[in-house]
Amino acid sequence: MLSGIAKLGRVGGVLALLAIIYGTMCILDFSYATRWSNVKEVLNQQGFFAVLTLGVGILILSGGIDLSIGSVVGLSGVLFVVLMKNGLPPFQAAAAVLGVGAGIGLLHGMLVTRLRLQAFLVTLCGLFVYRGVARVLWTSPDRPGVRGTLEAHPEFADELGRLSEWLTGYAISGKFGYPMMVVVALVLAVLIGLILHGSVYGRYWYAIGRNEQAARYAGINTNRQRVWTYVLCSTLAALGGILTFLSEGSITPESTGNTWELYAITGAVLGGCTLRGGEGTVPGMLLGAAVLPLLKNLINRVGNMPDVRAVIPSIDPVIPIIIGLTLLLGTMADEVLRRRR
Repeated sequence: MLSGIAKLGRVGGVLALLAIIYGTMCILDFSYATRWSNVKEVLNQQGFFAVLTLGVGILILSGGIDLSIGSVVGLSGVLFVVLMKNGLPPFQAAAAVLGVGAGIGLLHGMLVTRLRLQAFLVTLCGLFVYRGVARVLWTSPDRPGVRGTLEAHPEFADELGRLSEWLTGYAISGKFGYPMMVVVALVLAVLIGLILHGSVYGRYWYAIGRNEQAARYAGINTNRQRVWTYVLCSTLAALGGILTFLSEGSITPESTGNTWELYAITGAVLGGCTLRGGEGTVPGMLLGAAVLPLLKNLINRVGNMPDVRAVIPSIDPVIPIIIGLTLLLGTMADEVLRRRR
């Protein structure tokens, strides 16, 4: 009962934080905060980061961590386009990319469980390796050795255009009013929620996160289950790379996905996934993932105000500071709640 109350308290806290951020935006500029085109854009960003947060949230509650998520997103987006440039249709290319993402997760899981390497070190190395591979995969045909931006393959331009319009819900042109990225995130959340909260595998992951040794003594194959969580996390990151290209129409190997692992981890922590493992819920992950895109939108609006621009010409350098402080405050709140329980 106390655990249930604590979970409700976390969800309520995140809802209150979202209300405060949005209320502040309404006070500063009500027309901007309520403009449907802006709301759709923020919702699509929240839906996208929810996909990444769900993957890393499962990993965190089972006692793991993945710092390579952003690089996997970048590599997956680059690979998706490169495969199509070599004649592979979009859906087949997407399946191949998801397979590569699952393979990356399998590699992480095997290194952590079989060689007993620290997950932090394994995925930190992956952060650099996968970004480097993404850069190697793409060199501009007309300027060998020079990296460029990956655009849609002309042969599949119409098909990719339809997929992109369906995914973004015409968020830019405003022809329709639905943020489809949120729908994608909700479908994934339902599927993952059924596994996490309604199957024996979810109970295994919670048990491993709380006490891996006790879970092993209870007869759980902890190594196998931990590998599954890494596979799930990297597969969703690969899906994020595909969604990024479909929503933006291009991929930049050097920068796509940079620091996105921080967004995902921060969203998971804010949503109640303690870094010690053993705690977290799918609704909490969804709400936690919604915080930073909304906060970033508020910061950008504040940065465009004339009085602020006179002091700070560019607000972009402030955003990493806000992300870091948000993660720190979320961790502090988690520790306070844990001690009170």
